[in-house]
Amino acid sequence: MPTGSFEKNSLGWQMSQLLQRVGEWLELQTSGSTPNRQEKSPPFWLDSVLLEMMAKVAFWLLLAWLLSWAALKIMRLLRPYIHSFTHQLTQPVNQATKTPASELSVASWLERSQKFQQQANYREACICLYMAMLQRLHDSGIAKAQPSRTDGEYLQLVQQLPQPQPYQTLLTTHQRLCFSNTEASRSVFEQCEQAYREIEAS
Repeated sequence: MPTGSFEKNSLGWQMSQLLQRVGEWLELQTSGSTPNRQEKSPPFWLDSVLLEMMAKVAFWLLLAWLLSWAALKIMRLLRPYIHSFTHQLTQPVNQATKTPASELSVASWLERSQKFQQQANYREACICLYMAMLQRLHDSGIAKAQPSRTDGEYLQLVQQLPQPQPYQTLLTTHQRLCFSNTEASRSVFEQCEQAYREIEAS
């Protein structure tokens, strides 16, 4: 075989010929002039209805695949935000805090906490202990109940007390239970219960 020559029946050569013919045919179609019969006519298979249908199906399949791929990428990027949003929507309203703090006594909150603890609803039991602590702070005049007051503000107020640690335990536990995915377990409840006993003893 002479140098620089290549097989004219190879796959690459056939593909280049096919592309050249398609290009010539497309140019002919878009030129706007009517070709002579003597001029090169398009290959018979380009006029095939079956080929046209196959091209359309391939185009729509490719488009569907690209859209699906893009949608999956977007969903993966948005997954953390969607999870956080749905968690907030599906999270049940705290049964313990349906009643404003000033309408229940410390004893009532403690009684509710025991009931929830007996039902193994440790989340609500912990929140009741938290509410009992807030009511004690309200009753003692250390921190009057205000709906707008945050746990962070309460943390600053209790820093001035002689033993702030048990208050901090209840406040930080409340934050974790209400604003993260932390699950309340029996051990978490026992820590809160111990913290409240220390508050009572102080």
